[in-house]
Parts: sequence; structure tokens; C-alpha cells
Amino acid sequence: MFLKTDQTYLRALEPTDLDFLYSLENDTSVWHVGNTLMPCSKFVLEQYLENATLDIYTVKQLRLVICTSDHTPVGAIDLFDFEPLHRRAGVGILVASEFRGKGYASEALQLLLHYCQQTLQLHQVYCSVTATNMASINLFTKAGFTEIGTRRQWLRTLQGWDDVIEYQLLF
Repeated sequence: MFLKTDQTYLRALEPTDLDFLYSLENDTSVWHVGNTLMPCSKFVLEQYLENATLDIYTVKQLRLVICTSDHTPVGAIDLFDFEPLHRRAGVGILVASEFRGKGYASEALQLLLHYCQQTLQLHQVYCSVTATNMASINLFTKAGFTEIGTRRQWLRTLQGWDDVIEYQLLF
């Protein structure tokens, strides 16, 4: 397996991931960063899993499951808005709350960046992070992403408005 460290590996989605994805997608504490407004059904996720084997060049996205060395799924990492002509893609990552702060996100991101550069031969990747999400800001800046701008009052929350910081990494 080439997307692997001693602690973490990335793998394709499997039908057995239904319950895990259901718990990730329905974690209301992170809905605000993904513009989610309602629960996701198992039926919708089953349909998504059926099409998850389609090629990134066809569907313009890729979701991989982040697993521990003992095969426990701990999160998901995504490429989206894949643009082969311009050789770029957006990156998103979500680690289940009970596994945060253990280095899984950092290792998963490094594995994905290697895949983006070496296999997909991308020129750049980018991400959007709420200005209050210090864990993600630290994750992406530590990985070499550069802040390229701020979208002021971009996301409405129950507490008011959040700014979103745009980051980019050129290979």
C-alpha cells in the first residue's frame, strides 16, 4: 500500500464504511464548515458509495478513508473541484472528534499531498478554513500552505459571522 505511514493509511471507500460515513456526515458540530443544513440519510450515502469507485477524472472528486495501523477508520480526506487542465484541486479533511489531536490529520494530509504531486501531477492544491478553526489553520500552514486571502463574514453561524481564510500550496 503506497498511501501509508507507520501510524496511518488512506484507502478507498468500501460498502462497509456506511455507518462510519453516516456518523461523520451527521456530526452537527462541523456542519457550519461544509454548508450542511440537514442530516444525511443512509440511503443517500449508499448511493454515494455505489459511485465511489468512479475515476477522479470522471467525477472530479475523490474521498479516501483515513485509517489507523490497526484498520480503525478515523476520518476522511477529500479532493474536490479537480481540474485536470489546470492541474489543481481543493482539499478537505475531517477527523472524528474522538481521534483529533493524535496526528492522523497531519499524516493523512502528507500522504494525500504526495499522491497529488507524484501520481496526479497537480500543480497546486487549495483549501478554505474558518478563521476560528486554529487546528486546521495549524495543520495546513505546517504542511506548507500559504494564506492567500480572507473572505470576510463568509459563513453565518449561530454566534454571528465567521471569516474564511483561503490557503494554497504550489508544488
